Amino acid sequence: MIRRKEFDKDLEELRTLLQQMGEHVIDALEGAVVALQTQDIERAQDIVKADLRLNAMEDKIMDIGSRLIITQQPVAKDLRRIIVAFKISSDLERMGDLALDVAKVTLRIQGQQLIKPLVDIPRMAEIVSVMITEAIQSYLDENTDLAYKMAQDDDQVDGLYSAMINELYAYMVEKPESLNQAMLLTLVGRYIERIADHATNIGESVVYLVTGKRPDLNQ
Repeated sequence: MIRRKEFDKDLEELRTLLQQMGEHVIDALEGAVVALQTQDIERAQDIVKADLRLNAMEDKIMDIGSRLIITQQPVAKDLRRIIVAFKISSDLERMGDLALDVAKVTLRIQGQQLIKPLVDIPRMAEIVSVMITEAIQSYLDENTDLAYKMAQDDDQVDGLYSAMINELYAYMVEKPESLNQAMLLTLVGRYIERIADHATNIGESVVYLVTGKRPDLNQ
């Protein structure tokens, strides 16, 4: 039998932790892109070091959720709320790893002048930051309309990524000496595009939470 007051208190802690994880990922992504634009190696190193905090938050969510399942034996939507919290925290942790990978590209470029001004990458990151905020909000509000919006936003990111890839490939052909850095920048685009996919996964989890059915928003 669920002790409602205790259950709701722990569930609220899960919600707060997921919010904090989302904020951490946004800060890491935005900071990593700025570090890349400015070739700020120290800032990139700080982002790498801060990743441990995200892992600790995911561990805490797993601990609280596992304890709730064992002690309260929730069913139906109460159980789905915990399962979805596990899934969202896993997606956020992976998003954090990808933001970390963006920061590591700055370390690999090692202060070289960028071969071109960054346009698509900051725009992709801007859209993805909004996606993360709205994905978490859709969970907090159990808002399926906001969850489904992830698919539209993901399409925007995919379009920018494709345009960026085409431009960089043309650049590599025209200036072969730019090959190494151009390849690293394509990786950055891929990392950000993957973060968008994980935000879309969160949208799918929210729809599952509300309806009991999981759509495929990454089609």
